[in-house]
Amino acid sequence: QVQLEESGGGLVQAGGSLRLSCAVSGRTFSKDSMGWFRQAPGKVHEFVAAISWSSGSTYYRDSVKGRFTISRDNVKNTVYLQMNSLKPEDTAVYYCNADPAESIATIFSPHLDWGQGTQVTVSS
Repeated sequence: QVQLEESGGGLVQAGGSLRLSCAVSGRTFSKDSMGWFRQAPGKVHEFVAAISWSSGSTYYRDSVKGRFTISRDNVKNTVYLQMNSLKPEDTAVYYCNADPAESIATIFSPHLDWGQGTQVTVSS
C-alpha cells in the first residue's frame, strides 16, 4: 500500500522559514519524480515544485523561485521542500505526490491519492 506522509508545517511569521518533508512507502521511490503542491481554502491544488527522478532537474512555480528549494533523499525515500522568505500568500496545506514519467519538463501529473498534507500558515 502506497503511503505519503507529509510533515514539517506550522505557523511562521512573514520572512521566516520552514522545511517540509514527505516520506514515501510502498513504491520504488528512486523511479518516481516527486512534486509538491498546495491548496489554499476554496482553491484547487496548485503546483509548487518538482524534482525529476531521471535527471535530478528541478522545476518551480514562478512565485516561489529563489525562495523554495526541492530536494530528495533516495535512501530515506523522502522528498523535502525548504521554504525561505515565506509570505502570507504561501499559506496553504502542502501535499507531495509522485509522477513516474521520465520527463516532467512540460507537466507533472500526480499519480497517487493525496495524503493528509501539512498546514503552513504565514502571518503578516
